[in-house]
Amino acid sequence: MIDRYTPPEMRALWDAQHKYATWLKIELAVLAAQEQLGLVPSGTHAQVCAKAQFESFDIQRIDALDETLKHDVIAFLTYINDCIDDPGLSRYLHLGLTSSDLVDTALSLWMQDAGALILAEADVLKAAIAEQAQTHLHTACIGRSHGIHGEPTTFGLKLLNWQDELERQTARFKTALQEARVGQMTGAVGTYAHNPPEVEALACQQLGLNPARITSQVIGRDRHAAYILALAQLASSIERWAIEIRHLQRTEVLEVEEPFAKGQKGSSAMPHKRNPVGSENLTGLARLIRGYAMPAMENIALWHERDISHSSVERVMIPDATTLMHYMLRRLSRIVRDLQVHPQNMARNLNSHGGIVFSQRVLLALVNAGLSREAAYALVQKNAMAIWNTQGGDFKAKISADPEVLAALGAEGLEACFDAAPMLAHVDTIAARF
Repeated sequence: MIDRYTPPEMRALWDAQHKYATWLKIELAVLAAQEQLGLVPSGTHAQVCAKAQFESFDIQRIDALDETLKHDVIAFLTYINDCIDDPGLSRYLHLGLTSSDLVDTALSLWMQDAGALILAEADVLKAAIAEQAQTHLHTACIGRSHGIHGEPTTFGLKLLNWQDELERQTARFKTALQEARVGQMTGAVGTYAHNPPEVEALACQQLGLNPARITSQVIGRDRHAAYILALAQLASSIERWAIEIRHLQRTEVLEVEEPFAKGQKGSSAMPHKRNPVGSENLTGLARLIRGYAMPAMENIALWHERDISHSSVERVMIPDATTLMHYMLRRLSRIVRDLQVHPQNMARNLNSHGGIVFSQRVLLALVNAGLSREAAYALVQKNAMAIWNTQGGDFKAKISADPEVLAALGAEGLEACFDAAPMLAHVDTIAARF
C-alpha cells in the first residue's frame, strides 16, 4: 500500500545499494581532502576512484562478511579493500576515521535528501489546498465548536486555516533540516587526533554539509530529535485535517467526500458504503509517526562520548518516519485535489433548526436596542432551547412570535438578524493575507 504512493526515489534512498554508495562517497571525499592537504601521496584519490567506483555493490558478499565480522562498517571496508586489491593503495581508505564519522555523516545526507522530497510533496499539498480554498472561498458552511453548530463560516476559510498551519509546520521542519545539515570527521572521541579539522572542512564542503561545531564521537542527537519532532508535529496537523474530512463525510453531515473511483468498493457486505478510508489511514499513520517522538528524544542521552543505543532506533525510525510522511503528504494531496464538495448540503446544515446559528446576531441586536445583556441572553436562549431538540424546529419562526423580541426589534429589525452576509463580510480581507 505504501509503495503505491511513494516514488522510487524515496524507497531507493534507504536501500542497501544507496547506503554503501553514500559511504563510499564520504570515504572518497575524505581521501580527496587528505590528498589536497598533503596527508596522503598525490594521485591516491584518482587511483582509488579508478578501482572503487561501482554501479552496484555485491550486497550478499557484504552481508556474508558482516555475519563473520559482526560490524557493518568493517564488512563494507573489507569488501572495498578486496575490490581495490592493492594493500598499498587501500590502506589510505578510512585513514584516521571512526565508524561514526562515516555513519553519522551519511545519515545527515540521507536526512537532507529525504527532507527535500518531503518538502516538495508539502508544496504539492499546499497548492491543492490553496486551489480548493480559492474555489470555495465564499461557499458558506456552518462553523462548529465542540462539534456543535456555532456560526457561519466558509469552506474556503477552513482550507486557508489548513494552508496557514501547513506553512508553519514546513517552516519548523526546514529549521530542523538545516540544524541536521552537519557532517563530522573528528575521530574516535571527537578530538581530530588523527585528522586535522581542515580535512573535515574540505570533505563536508564537497558533500554539501556544514562541519559540526563540536562533536563527541557522534553528532548530537538533539538534532535528530528535532527533525523527528518536526515530522511528528506535521503528522498531527495532517491528522487534524483528516479528522475534519472524516466528520464532514458522515452520513448525517455529508458536506464533503473523499474521491470515490469508478469500480471502487466501500464494504464487502454493504454495497451503499462510501467510507473515508484515506483519511482514516492518515489518522492511523500520524499515530505511528508521533510514536517515534519519544525514542528520538531518548536517543539524546548517550553514555559519555557515545554509545550505540541510538543506532538501532534510528535504523528503523528515520527511514520509516520519512517514508511515511512522504506517503501521507502525497495521499492527502490526492484527497484534497479530488475532494467532492457538496455546497447544497452545507446550506442545508447551515439552515437546520431554522437559523438557530444566528442567535448571537439577535442577542446583539437586542442589546443595541437597549436591553441588558443578561436580559437579552435569557430571552434568546429561552426561544433557542425550545426548539433545540425538535426535529425540523424553526428558531426564526419561534423567536419571531415572541412579543418581547418584536417589541424591541420590530419585524424588519429581526429579519435583518438572519442574514449571513454581514457575518462573512471579511472573508476577502482574510484571504488577501494569503
